[in-house]
Formats: sequence, structure tokens, C-alpha cells
Amino acid sequence: MVRIDSHQHFWHYTPSTHGWITDEMKVLKRDYLPPDLKQELDANEVAGCVAVQAAQTEQETQFLLDQADAYPFVRGVVGWVDLQDAAVEERLAHWARHPKFVGVRHIVQSEADEHFLMRPAFLRGVRLLSKFDLTYDLLIQEDQLLVARSFVDELPTAKLVVDHLAKPKIAAHGLSPWQENIRALAERPNVYCKLSGMVTEADWHHWQPDDFAPYLDVVVEAFGTDRVMVGSDWPVCSLAASYAQVKEITDRYFASFTAAEQARVFGQNAIDFYQLSS
Repeated sequence: MVRIDSHQHFWHYTPSTHGWITDEMKVLKRDYLPPDLKQELDANEVAGCVAVQAAQTEQETQFLLDQADAYPFVRGVVGWVDLQDAAVEERLAHWARHPKFVGVRHIVQSEADEHFLMRPAFLRGVRLLSKFDLTYDLLIQEDQLLVARSFVDELPTAKLVVDHLAKPKIAAHGLSPWQENIRALAERPNVYCKLSGMVTEADWHHWQPDDFAPYLDVVVEAFGTDRVMVGSDWPVCSLAASYAQVKEITDRYFASFTAAEQARVFGQNAIDFYQLSS
């Protein structure tokens, strides 16, 4: 079984670029680079990873591709491109020339416009991704799921993946209306879901492994084992857990699943979705 971490980040920390990192998150106020992650991957028998953007600049996209060029275990990059730009097709053509550029993400969770996903220019940009065989990572909060349902209905042929289970309120043990809306989203066969980012939605200092089972139950039942993939959200996960602890949550949950199902969830789904090279 080949294990792939479908969601992690690299950065050279600067306060201006990473303003979202508050004093409460001071452990993140340093550089996190491939040699740091390689230690975690090796210790946990994970073969490779997908690096995902954390800043909304094309400089960030180039930085991540540079890391992927230098470190073969970085199998793919989900970068940032201004999908609302009139010249977006030209920009996508430029980045798609790189074999490890596999997709695009926009930090929609931080947009003040609650209907941002439905902007015509943004929808046009996402539709163009399929022309270049690229995917789209959907980063939203639980309260954006209703709009996300309309968004995915506009994109029946796009390859879409929901990051971090759409951030349910795990710390409050709240399931509704998240569970109803994520199930509705899963009815669209082109939508996948990342089992990632859970520990930072839980109580950072007092979470228990059983806290995540109700949310995993909902997502796995809704998407099946062919459309979910595990991700660490490293280094952000270190706010609440070690890399090994994050891995143990999904290892424990899927222990009773078949070997074939585990192989898909822990690696093959990410390889297929992002068309990762070996």
C-alpha cells in the first residue's frame, strides 16, 4: 500500500504574508520546508505528499513548484491562480506546463462575500481548469456549504475536492446542519472529500480520538471509500496534534475496513484524483 499525504503546506514565514497566523498559533511562526516534513513522512511510512497553497500569490505557486522540483517526494502542487482574472486561461496554460502542477485553490473561507463561489468570473475560471486537466480544492467553512451546493451544480464535469470536511464544529460536537449539507454535496459524483484538518476544528488541548468518529461516519457513508483521501494539514495540525497522532486517527478508524479500501483511502484516491507521478 502506497500512502500519500494529500494535504500539507510549506512556507518561509513572514508576518506580512502569513497574517492569519495569530499569537495563539505561535508554533507556526517559523519556516516549514520539505526536509522538516520528510522526517515525519519517513517516521510514519508515508511515501509522498501534495503541497497546497497557503498564500494567494503566483509567487507562492512558483515557490511550491520549486520545492517539488527539488524534492521528489512532493508528488504534486495545488497552487494559486487568480481565477477571476480576464487572462486566467493564459495563466493556467503557463502553470499547467509543469508536470507537478495538479490543481488550484482559493481561500474562499476568508471571503466576506457569502456568495463568492457564485461570481460569474470565478465560475468561469474554475470551469477552465478541466481544459488543462486540473483539479480544484474547495476550502470553505461549514456555513458556506449551502452556497457550495449551488457551486458544484454549476460544475458537473470539474474535479472538485472539499478540504477538511468543510470544517464542521467538532469542538462543539455539532453535527447539524453540517451533516445534511455535506451529504447533499456528496450526491455529486465529481466531488471528493479530504479527511484532513480535523484536529484544529476540535478542542486543541483536550480532544479524544472518539471525537472524530461521528464526522468520519457521515463523510465515509456519503462519499464512500472511492472519494475520500487522508491529509495531515501539516504543519497547521501541530497546533493540536503531532503528525503521528493525526495519522493514528484515520488508521484507527479504518482498521476494520478491507485492505483494498484502506489502500484507496490512504493513497490511491489521491494518486488518481491528482494524477500524481510515482
